[in-house]
Amino acid sequence: MLIRTIIIDDEEPARDIIRNYLKEQDKVEIIAECADGFSGVKAINEMKPDIVFLDIQMPKLTGFEMLELIDEIPLIIFITAYDQYAIRAFEMNATDYLLKPFTKARFEQALQKAIQNVREDQQATSPVKKLLSAMEDKPDILQRIAVKSGQKIHVIASDDILYIGAEGDYVMIYTKDSRFLKEKTMKYMESHLDPSHFVRIHRSTILNVNFIARVEIYDKESYSVLLKNNVSLKASISGYKLLKQLLNM
Repeated sequence: MLIRTIIIDDEEPARDIIRNYLKEQDKVEIIAECADGFSGVKAINEMKPDIVFLDIQMPKLTGFEMLELIDEIPLIIFITAYDQYAIRAFEMNATDYLLKPFTKARFEQALQKAIQNVREDQQATSPVKKLLSAMEDKPDILQRIAVKSGQKIHVIASDDILYIGAEGDYVMIYTKDSRFLKEKTMKYMESHLDPSHFVRIHRSTILNVNFIARVEIYDKESYSVLLKNNVSLKASISGYKLLKQLLNM
């Protein structure tokens, strides 16, 4: 049985190298090549490959952002430039990676391990989800958030977010024109959004202060924050204190 694989990398020379190495593998079939994350998500969801060679550092949609949008995660061999934090996460969660520039011998080592795992029907989703969870601890400020709505992928700039509401194990991201459900926690969003613009005004609400019109007393234990689009949000006493502190009120 042929092992079906997809190559996803925005750099054509990188795809050429992988394609040339795979030519010598008579048991591996390349079923698609993608130069960006958007087409990569579509290809994986529709074609359901056994193995994916996935570049992480892509401009429009990164490899990690892609993985949050895939229905069924196949076995992934990550391709990355040097990133000590990411490499440590790969090694901790038993996910294989190729560090650019990689040798033919290293490529074949990763490929043979992946083929063996496919044939032994090793579960691919669990280690990748553990990896994504480990990467959440990386203290990067979010500049954008990728979400899937039906068959469409939307990339939302953080500056365009009005507020975020808790929805169980998900969050609802509100923009001027729409809202999007994302499988993330409020804790994650609070710790990764720019603290100079975003503040948690309630246990179920994170607010972008750039969209505040005014703040009013609601009752003895809460306040009402009116946004520029006339949406009214409730702020707790502790949330109001954080808001005052951020705005120097």
